Amino acid sequence: MKNALGEVQSVLVLGGTSDIALAITRRLVAQRGARVVLAARKPEACDAAATTLRAAGASEVHAIAFDATDFASHEGFVRTTFDRFGDFDLVLVAFGVLGDQARAEHDPAAALEIVQTNFTGTVSVTVPLAVRLRAQGHGTLVLLSSVAGERVRRSNFVYGSSKAGADGYYQGLAASLVSSGVHVLIVRPGFVHTKMTAGMKAAPLSVTPDAVADAVVRGIARGREIVWVPPAMRYVMAVLRHLPVAVFRRLPIS
Repeated sequence: MKNALGEVQSVLVLGGTSDIALAITRRLVAQRGARVVLAARKPEACDAAATTLRAAGASEVHAIAFDATDFASHEGFVRTTFDRFGDFDLVLVAFGVLGDQARAEHDPAAALEIVQTNFTGTVSVTVPLAVRLRAQGHGTLVLLSSVAGERVRRSNFVYGSSKAGADGYYQGLAASLVSSGVHVLIVRPGFVHTKMTAGMKAAPLSVTPDAVADAVVRGIARGREIVWVPPAMRYVMAVLRHLPVAVFRRLPIS
């Protein structure tokens, strides 16, 4: 449970190798020597992140196995993780794949990998997470969403639609958890400079993982339900969301 100052003391990260997740968790442990559990398909890939978090002030860091697309394992994963480590103040859902849009348009397996990881996997593991957090009566559940799901573009519609689905699910989940003691925060960054976007042309208003981390930590402290990174993205997407289809399709971003 958070301490008397409201600082997070225990964090579970699903997607333990994510650059953005690492930046967020590093901010949190700097505030308080929190216990951190990094969950990833290959736990050994979290070694560098674990070293960074210990140096930043984490009281302890553990790496465990988690497969976003092994849906049958998710309920057991949540039960075992909470039974082993106890309650978590914050659970960060940060796994995801960008995929290859050109390939996904013609290869069902490629399209399914994107959708099953970003949407189905998110929903599958979130159901038992929400049940457990509701039972403990406190905690914050953070989803790394994307502005790509706000109005799906031609250039990455498989990825965008998967993010739109996860974002919509979390909006409904947030409403269902009102008065439960559990808070839901949806994070909608634009283009972020990470290893996932390496080699891609940066979009306008691009940010770093540290900028996302700062916004998330502020959002948690202020009890926000949605955080846009950078904040201007909220207004950009408000305009884009309401453009007529014919106009939207002619924009260079689509």
